[in-house]
Amino acid sequence: MIVGSPSLETLFEQLGLDSSEEAIETFIHTHQLPENVKLGDAPFWTSGQSQLLKEKWHGDDEWAPIIDQLNTELHRDSMPKA
Repeated sequence: MIVGSPSLETLFEQLGLDSSEEAIETFIHTHQLPENVKLGDAPFWTSGQSQLLKEKWHGDDEWAPIIDQLNTELHRDSMPKA
């Protein structure tokens, strides 16, 4: 169960990852996903992390916008440039 107000920082804490601003930026930069890889299916998640992301995202609860934000950030390099 995720506790705390929805934010990238608290999401990273619940995923067991460093939640500092610098660490989040580094994670996003070094874990870019191809367009065809869904966030919850990314190979770098543990099974528990993957399950948490899928449940909270597809459950459309208060965490869905934050997980959607993470999804967008991790697919940034695969998006067409304007």
